[in-house]
Amino acid sequence: MEAVVSDRPTPATGANPEAPFWRGKRVLLTGHTGFKGAWLALWLGRLGAEVTGLALAPTSPSLYALAGLDAGVVSRIADLRDAAAVERVVAESRPQIVFHLAAQALVRASYREPLATFATNTMGTAHLLEALRGQPEVRVAVVVTTDKVYRNREWAYPYREDDALGGHDPYSASKAAAELVAASYRSAFLHAQGVALATARAGNVIGGGDWSQDRLIPDAIRAWSSRAVLHVRRADAIRPWQHVLDPLAGYLRLAEALWHDPALAGAYNFGPRTDEAATVGDVIRLARAAYGSGEWRDETDPAAPHEAGRLALEVAHARAALGVATRWPLAEAIFATMRWYRRQHEGASAAALCGDDLDAYERAGAGAIPPERVAP
Repeated sequence: MEAVVSDRPTPATGANPEAPFWRGKRVLLTGHTGFKGAWLALWLGRLGAEVTGLALAPTSPSLYALAGLDAGVVSRIADLRDAAAVERVVAESRPQIVFHLAAQALVRASYREPLATFATNTMGTAHLLEALRGQPEVRVAVVVTTDKVYRNREWAYPYREDDALGGHDPYSASKAAAELVAASYRSAFLHAQGVALATARAGNVIGGGDWSQDRLIPDAIRAWSSRAVLHVRRADAIRPWQHVLDPLAGYLRLAEALWHDPALAGAYNFGPRTDEAATVGDVIRLARAAYGSGEWRDETDPAAPHEAGRLALEVAHARAALGVATRWPLAEAIFATMRWYRRQHEGASAAALCGDDLDAYERAGAGAIPPERVAP
């Protein structure tokens, strides 16, 4: 069964994280039981970092459990809304570098539970940054927010880091507020303490191991694996799609750069080039071709809760300051994602599949020509 992939060679863009830098570094990673957090925990472990995780218990299924991350992470189950618990974990772990990924990360869930969303995303960020005050060994903090922090005007040009923040839905607004919290703590407290704090605004991510509800690829996998029709909310919506390893590589390189040059602290966008933003329909068509089968239907509901129609990021700042750029074109990112799910469904180890993707990604960063791709 053949899969459609890009004819373009994989671009060797962006340097890989520096393994000697990370070896032995004490890293606190919030959200390690989530999709992006589990991938980052795997990568940090591969680089030799000593990782402590702070997050809610993993849901089932979860990449964290399937990849056996408990063996390589000091896991602390705690709620960001509990300031005392957050402070205890920070004090115990004595981090040198902090990655803050934990969040209520779904737009539609934020409509159902707005107060919990604000409490987790906004006050949870404040609780973490407050806990970093007075910690003598922390030098770098990367707070991950979202591409949705901008006041969305549905215009054609991509959003830059100095564009106005906003947020129509509670998720977007809570993350925009987290940006303000981070900027305040950087200016009022952490800069003087010697902590370089940056925020990372990433586009829509795909990759193996995501089973979240109300996300396009996980919804497609659930539908197509059971031979059901995938119901799509808005096929014409445009988003800056990227494989999960692309923003994670950016976060790692950002932390390295902040360690060496704290003056780089600030906000950074991570995503594909503007001309590579794609519609939901484009992604589904590529995913179906890579999966080999599956039906889908556009069922746009004008009465559904508001979601942005067009969203693109300007990523020139990250490219110039950090030397990072999207490494896998969209078709290749989708192919790798669907292959991961198919092979995992056939019994392959989640940890081995992630390792294979990390190997391929790092080879691409080193300028190696990727191996010939075959059907998943």
